[in-house]
Amino acid sequence: MIALGEIVATHGIEGWLKLNPYNPNSPTLFSAQEIFLEKNGIRSPQRLQAAKPHKKQLLVRIEDVNGINEAEKWIGSIVSVAETNLPALSGDEYYYYRVVGLEVFDTQGNRIGRITRLTSTPGGDLYVVEGEAKEYLIPVTKEIVEKIDFTSGKIVINPPEGLLEL
Repeated sequence: MIALGEIVATHGIEGWLKLNPYNPNSPTLFSAQEIFLEKNGIRSPQRLQAAKPHKKQLLVRIEDVNGINEAEKWIGSIVSVAETNLPALSGDEYYYYRVVGLEVFDTQGNRIGRITRLTSTPGGDLYVVEGEAKEYLIPVTKEIVEKIDFTSGKIVINPPEGLLEL
């Protein structure tokens, strides 16, 4: 299951829900039909009736949720899709969730740490790498990320001078 966001509120009285997407640029919810809502450790399959952008959020409508009272019970739910329902990517593209847990090394073979999460900033996306003594923020750029090997679970970076001292 791939988590796409969290339901944070209702919208209007007709059963629409506000979703804070983890990746606002992802088109996945616009093509998904089956989603899963998870709350309090219980995962429930649902049919997505509609999704539309709303400011920095998405509005979603779930089949058989026809009013605000029915919608309120889903506030706090995590919205996921099955990995097999993700759109196919071209050759050198990958979904960010796949790099979490990979080991990061520099071009000389020195271990930097393990990717614990990704974060988006106005300046671009960053790998958050937990090292032995500190956390590193590695920009996700072609100039820095030299190789991603999902088979071996490793990423090789060529950090510019001073990046690892920040």
